[in-house]
Amino acid sequence: MKFAITFGRLHPRLWAEAAEAADGLGFESAWLPEHLVLPKEMAGSPFAGAEHPPVPPETQLFDPGSMLSFLAARTRSIRLGTYVYLLGLRHPFITARAFGTLDWLSSGRAVIGAGAGWLRSEWEALGIDPATRGARLEEAIGVCRRLWTEETVAHDGPFFPFAAVAFEPKPVQQPIPIHVGGESAVALRRAARLGDGWIGMGATPESAAAVVATIRRHRHEAGRLETAFEITVGGACSTEDDLLSWEQAGVDRLIVTPWRRSAEVLDALESFARRFIER
Repeated sequence: MKFAITFGRLHPRLWAEAAEAADGLGFESAWLPEHLVLPKEMAGSPFAGAEHPPVPPETQLFDPGSMLSFLAARTRSIRLGTYVYLLGLRHPFITARAFGTLDWLSSGRAVIGAGAGWLRSEWEALGIDPATRGARLEEAIGVCRRLWTEETVAHDGPFFPFAAVAFEPKPVQQPIPIHVGGESAVALRRAARLGDGWIGMGATPESAAAVVATIRRHRHEAGRLETAFEITVGGACSTEDDLLSWEQAGVDRLIVTPWRRSAEVLDALESFARRFIER
């Protein structure tokens, strides 16, 4: 099991200190929540069964490429990713450049959690039809991978067409891994077809096991069972029985927030690492 943290339940002034601590304690990765903008009028939630948005519109937001590059300079081995990035909301040039830079600066530690997004009004604020967000995400994933790996790239897709370009420098990773989020039937098929993994929020071992089975079926149908693939979820782990349940569910990486208040984060990380990582 790989253990990771997310900065979503932590004051931004403590992110660098928490990343440094997690890096030293052996956490495998750290994940930054992402939105480009939060409209005053919001509806929906990324969590199944929830009716209200989990974040207020005044939530502090930071550019993920910039923030994660800053954290890369403060750490040595921990991987740095997004939980999750609205890849289809930007032109692939922007995404490929930002995360290519992060990967170059961090010596190959970038990872992207990407999703179509649950907040329709965020897309509308940018003048983009939210009904196109899934198709835009799929096209953008393919373009980014080509920019990161091919010498010259031209693209004739419906959303991001462009004539031949060069794109340098290439990232260290060829290409940077993209883990696809979302829990709808369409999102799970997308992750199985296009992702290097699936990333989920607010899971239980039971819900994760169901997703693992569904994605495995889709990967079999797509002829991708032999392709490397990781299951990443956010969830609680307080006991050895919890850990065993996550492992039996087929989870490869567990994103945890073992603190209840920001002031507790360093002690909570150390206690968690002593119990579950150092073992």
